[in-house]
Amino acid sequence: MTNEPIDLRAALAGFDALWSPRIVSQVNDYDVRIAKVAGDHVWHAHDTTDEFFLVLDGELTIALRDGADSGSGERVVTLPAGAVFVVPRGVEHRPSAPAGAAILMFEPTSTLSVGDRHDPLPDHVDATTGHPLGG
Repeated sequence: MTNEPIDLRAALAGFDALWSPRIVSQVNDYDVRIAKVAGDHVWHAHDTTDEFFLVLDGELTIALRDGADSGSGERVVTLPAGAVFVVPRGVEHRPSAPAGAAILMFEPTSTLSVGDRHDPLPDHVDATTGHPLGG
């Protein structure tokens, strides 16, 4: 990790892979990750950690199976650029960005991008603990 400022726009311009987070910094035992996203991720859950999302560009929707909607058991939150949302630990969720988006996430170092349990992985979803910036 560098001890210099990081230009997130330049960092995002440095890779094209979707759903493949890059680690831009670390805070204590947490990674600060950025990702380009488009289409659907997979339903997944992180059993022991919350997941923080900040939308840098575009719009992200997150479908949640948290029991908040008593009719279907699922609900969707929509996050425009500049919005923040935290998915609580253990809640199944599926991020999606039909028109594409750029996001920033805080996650404990070594947290797998597809959680502790998930649906089968399509080819466009990278199961990773984050790639180094520029890698």
